[in-house]
Amino acid sequence: MLRILFLGTGGSLPTRNRNPSAIMINREGELLLFDCGEGTQQQMMRAKTGMKALTSIFVTHFHADHMLGIPGLIQTMSFLGRTEPLKIYGPQRVNEFVKVLTELGYYKLRFEVEAIELVPGELVKRDGYYIQAIETDHSVPSLGYALVEESRRGRFDRDKAIALGVPPGPLFSKLHSGVNVEVNGQLIRSDDVVGQMRPGRKVIYTGDTRPCESILVASSCADVLIHDGTLASDQDEWAKESKHSTAFEAATLAKEAGVSRLVLTHISSRYTDDASPLLREAQAVFENVIIAEDLMEMDLPLKDE
Repeated sequence: MLRILFLGTGGSLPTRNRNPSAIMINREGELLLFDCGEGTQQQMMRAKTGMKALTSIFVTHFHADHMLGIPGLIQTMSFLGRTEPLKIYGPQRVNEFVKVLTELGYYKLRFEVEAIELVPGELVKRDGYYIQAIETDHSVPSLGYALVEESRRGRFDRDKAIALGVPPGPLFSKLHSGVNVEVNGQLIRSDDVVGQMRPGRKVIYTGDTRPCESILVASSCADVLIHDGTLASDQDEWAKESKHSTAFEAATLAKEAGVSRLVLTHISSRYTDDASPLLREAQAVFENVIIAEDLMEMDLPLKDE
């Protein structure tokens, strides 16, 4: 499973139908949270994600709309009896931020909260995948993140293995794991019965940013690019001044990077009643684009050869 849940898709100001920024990825039952705006824990409850399996929070930057939900979330998890440690990753000053939020209020956490500062290009390695920090271009120190899965073994051709004289059983597993075997004096190579390696999935989340070369490079051939699409092009000057992106700019980058799907998020409150101008100008450049909505879910299937 690789499921993306859009818990908060609004811009700097929350609206009646959009919470501040929060994106959750459920990978094989492990929950990863990217940004945690105000009200994120309630959105998690509405989406029925649970909290126990949340291992990490990746903060893009320390503007309020991207992190104010963390104190309430960790207090709730403590109240519910959590004892497992929680890691919070972010750009410079994340250590100061975590120290302040864990000391906020008259309570004592029942679990450890560890702050880890990342720099662009740094990897957080996990079982079967990694998270890479990406340099972004915003008005304060900021990062984007890429979730990249390792390649998987190719498909095992059971019928061909049997035709070569390999009996069903343990030798199948050896061949599929890359080990050559001998059957009745004949060497059977793993490559003879196992297809080419299959690429893993890649998801990019930019946080707040101007379009930039580092995001373009990181997004190459991504399955999903979740990009700042705060404004339409008639607000181009404001986008530049506030260090955000227009829908047109995000779509242009998505097309150049060769991504499979673009999702625009961090939607300005000026589009509360109608976000179609953003969609229209993005689709004029890149066809496979959608506007993120709160509580929207997206499942990414495994790739074949």
